[in-house]
Amino acid sequence: MKILVPGNVPFDSVPQLDDTDDVVVPYVMRDPIPDEHLDAEVLVAWASPARVLEDAARRLTRLRWVQTLNAGPDAVLAAGFAPDVVVSSGRGLHDGTVAEHTLALVLASVRRIDRSLAAQHAHTWDRGLGKEQASAADGATFTLDGARVTLWGFGSIALRTAPLLAALGAQVTGVAGSAGTRGGFPVVAEASLRDLLPRTDVLVSLLPATPETRHALDADLLALLPPHARFVNVGRGATVDEAALVAALASGALAGAALDVTETEPLPAGSPLWDAPNLILTPHVAGGRPQQAAAFLTEQVRAWKRGGAGAIRNVVGR
Repeated sequence: MKILVPGNVPFDSVPQLDDTDDVVVPYVMRDPIPDEHLDAEVLVAWASPARVLEDAARRLTRLRWVQTLNAGPDAVLAAGFAPDVVVSSGRGLHDGTVAEHTLALVLASVRRIDRSLAAQHAHTWDRGLGKEQASAADGATFTLDGARVTLWGFGSIALRTAPLLAALGAQVTGVAGSAGTRGGFPVVAEASLRDLLPRTDVLVSLLPATPETRHALDADLLALLPPHARFVNVGRGATVDEAALVAALASGALAGAALDVTETEPLPAGSPLWDAPNLILTPHVAGGRPQQAAAFLTEQVRAWKRGGAGAIRNVVGR
């Protein structure tokens, strides 16, 4: 079978092939697939624009499988591939880097690094920051030691992130489709989220973008968080009602937030998020690039050759 892989990427995207009848063809991920490769049966996607994916969905009529290297398959699912085309995600390829970035954003918000940077740029020594940190009223909000952290969306990234937070003294609780214990951490069902939010100091969203999660964090849920709470989003921007978030920050109903993702990317210059108080923004860089992509693709191709869609990892329900 012919496998199309993104060739203009800063990592190895070429799987090892065991069958001499199989062939790997690199393509430029921002250009339409050339006509001579429209007979491809497998497409490996990574950060291609929507127009390229939509074009591939229309023109690659022999396609059987799309493997995205993104942790979230939302872009591929939105492209319009035929229902019989198998889609699998890159879940697991970004766990380490996203966990690192999550920890960085949580600490940056809790330790008020944004405020220190603003003071630095203004050539100002912020004496008030130290006084607040030492105060009986606000001091506890400057540390993760004893903080109650809620991870909303408790998958593989959360399993990598939770121990990092716990190592700094945080009390970590997960929220997922069903309750239980995962990786040694308590996880409550979605139905219990409303009860958990008033007792949450830091809410971290790792939610994927689906029709069900669009604007999952809205004004109603934001109002349940205590005023000293902070929100971090490293999942998908579409899961947050950004107008409600800006309003909560502006009114002081929410102490701070840090976002790696926004509903529209790149974030438009006129977005109110740019000037929202106590908000840290990073440009969707938590994942960076897939780790060990070639090894993962090699395992996936070998599994497909053995047993088709039923043998590969991360198949996405459609």
